[in-house]
Amino acid sequence: MREIVTKLDALREIAMDQHGFVTTAQAAGEGVGSAQLAMMVRRGRLDRVAHGVYRVPQVPANRYDNWAKAVLWTGAPEACLSHETALAAWDITDINPDRIHLLVGRGRRLRRAGGERYVVHHHDLAPERRTWFERIPITNVSTTVEQCIDWGTPTYLIRQALERTAGTSRLPSQDRERLAQKLEDRDHGR
Repeated sequence: MREIVTKLDALREIAMDQHGFVTTAQAAGEGVGSAQLAMMVRRGRLDRVAHGVYRVPQVPANRYDNWAKAVLWTGAPEACLSHETALAAWDITDINPDRIHLLVGRGRRLRRAGGERYVVHHHDLAPERRTWFERIPITNVSTTVEQCIDWGTPTYLIRQALERTAGTSRLPSQDRERLAQKLEDRDHGR
């Protein structure tokens, strides 16, 4: 017997791996156009949550939803969590950023509504400096700490991150030493 998969089922499959979200571009890849998306929203099958981002209500919400939605909101395939948000995700400091930090490519310009709660940084990041956290793209720990030093994150939080990662595989000792020196140079105005 052949199984019939509806377009909503196809969108739900995508959303299962993205904290319940699907983008307009991903929907188009499944043959679901903007008119069909609008109809699904009217019928309560999808919720429009941001520019080009929809939530499939049948997928349970979790505490990482806002981070996943923020990355998808950019519409950039290279986008990832970065800076102080990544530092919070790695749970190596007591930081609690008031906005979500995102990294996109240097040449990418975002002109879309809904980004008031986001800080968008532009930098071309080498693939090995990215990884995954709870199925969300994110900068690795070394890159995150370096970004926070450059961004001006308070010294005590950076030191906390360096101390909490000491002796772990999260931050290799050569990176830890390099970052400690960079923090020292920043704090002494070199």
